[in-house]
Amino acid sequence: MKDSRIETLAKNLINYSIKLQKGEKVLIENFGLQRELVVALVKEAYKAGGYPFVSLKDHQVDRALMMGGIQEQYEMMANFEADVMGKMDAYIGLRSGHNINEFADIPDDKMKLQGQTIGQKVHRDIRVPKTRWVVLRYPTSSMAQLAKMSTEQFEDFYFNVCNLDYSKMDKAMDALVELMNKTDKVRLTGNDTDLTFSIKDIPAIKCSGQMNIPDGEVYTAPVRDSVNGKISYNTPSPYNGFTFENVQLTFKDGKIVEATANNTERINKIFDTDEGARYIGEFAIGVNPFIQHPMQDILFDEKIDGSFHFTPGQAYDDAYNENNSNIHWDMVMIQRPEYGGGEIYFDDVLIRKNGRFVIPELEPLNPENLK
Repeated sequence: MKDSRIETLAKNLINYSIKLQKGEKVLIENFGLQRELVVALVKEAYKAGGYPFVSLKDHQVDRALMMGGIQEQYEMMANFEADVMGKMDAYIGLRSGHNINEFADIPDDKMKLQGQTIGQKVHRDIRVPKTRWVVLRYPTSSMAQLAKMSTEQFEDFYFNVCNLDYSKMDKAMDALVELMNKTDKVRLTGNDTDLTFSIKDIPAIKCSGQMNIPDGEVYTAPVRDSVNGKISYNTPSPYNGFTFENVQLTFKDGKIVEATANNTERINKIFDTDEGARYIGEFAIGVNPFIQHPMQDILFDEKIDGSFHFTPGQAYDDAYNENNSNIHWDMVMIQRPEYGGGEIYFDDVLIRKNGRFVIPELEPLNPENLK
């Protein structure tokens, strides 16, 4: 795809998202062998005075490696990749592919092996806390199919979302961050959903194009043992090559005590990965005005206008609630009227109804004000 919008995206990623400086090193890791944006990123990195390094990967190759992988091998691979990542100042992860279910038949123990070695040592221990990083998708025909769009229509949608004025969004988020940092009790309501928890003294973090593209969320985490009630997610949720639907979770004192879905046995195996998998590591509010409907890609779906996500598993270091896990599973509920509606209350005050913010200081985050 030859498109001037690719050059604009590359400039934004290098100069806004990771703010690459002269003499700094950036690792550009491309899953899917989509070269147009990689080439543009390399050129922009040189323009900024930086030094780009490129790693080209492929999901089919990764599947073949994981199917036969052993502990010793993956520890060596993790050491190799950690040595490279440890020398970087910044990281751009470009994801694309033609089959979201490429990993569907990989045994659970093999998936865990990859997460417990490369996932932990490279990404959670080095990339996330020690580099400036951003992760994004690249448009493919399979993504257009998931979004129920033509290829051209999806490309237009993609660049509207990814080349949004994130600096404007960044300023508008300040009021929500301030309010969340003053809030103790949160209540979420909707169809078959009534959930309460505390976010007291856990920082709120704005995401406005510095770590994910597309972006558009403010996240924190619940006090680990404070979650009580029931939630019924209304968007499909792919995980490890299987798409879960009609997920319902019941909580008591922070813990998932009941989980059902279109494959109840499979989802409970995931929540039995470790102790922290049955506790929540993130609560986030989505505000991207151009993302209106789910497309089974979490980098897009978690930013949907009028949504929130409530995430079993690992908490982020900058909004840490002491929950640790090898999983971090963002699952989304949309509260706009066409998805059943719903409300968000902070300390018993209604702050968002049916996907729209209803208090003056948060109205700049409504979609018409961010486009």
